[in-house]
Amino acid sequence: MATKIRLQRHGKKGKPFYYIVVADARAPRDGRFIERIGSYNPNTNPATIDINFDKTFEWVNNGAQPTDTCRAILSYKGVLYKKHLQGGVTKGALTQEQADEKFAAWLDQKDGKITGKKSSLASAKDEARKAALIAEAKKKEDKAAAIAAKNTPPADEVAEEETPAAEEAPATDEAAESAE
Repeated sequence: MATKIRLQRHGKKGKPFYYIVVADARAPRDGRFIERIGSYNPNTNPATIDINFDKTFEWVNNGAQPTDTCRAILSYKGVLYKKHLQGGVTKGALTQEQADEKFAAWLDQKDGKITGKKSSLASAKDEARKAALIAEAKKKEDKAAAIAAKNTPPADEVAEEETPAAEEAPATDEAAESAE
């Protein structure tokens, strides 16, 4: 019986959630499966992948063929790299200790990349939030200035009101001079 490691879709429309399952190649996509070995949620950033590493490694070693997407997921989690290293141990090119060291170094590097991506996404989100607050404050100031300009009389009306008072002041000065 040919077995495949593939995704089984769940979730609602537009929000997929997948189970990673081992199934007979002839079974329908969301139909009968042999064993559920993990889950994959592409809705989060970075995508959430939860697999049973040992079970998956066992199935891959026994000949289960992953689909293209599952191959990418298993490669991301290191199952295929561990299989590659195990093949080197079997051929005698590596010792088990060397293979374990290489795999541990690869895992540390991978964790560093994932942590870096999460921190950069968080900092980008904070920067976007700060920029939005600054834009909102500027917009609020512009609205306040527009309201203040609307409530104060225009400069022409203020100048017209001051002009008659200025004309009356010299007239009273002239009257005061003629009275002397």
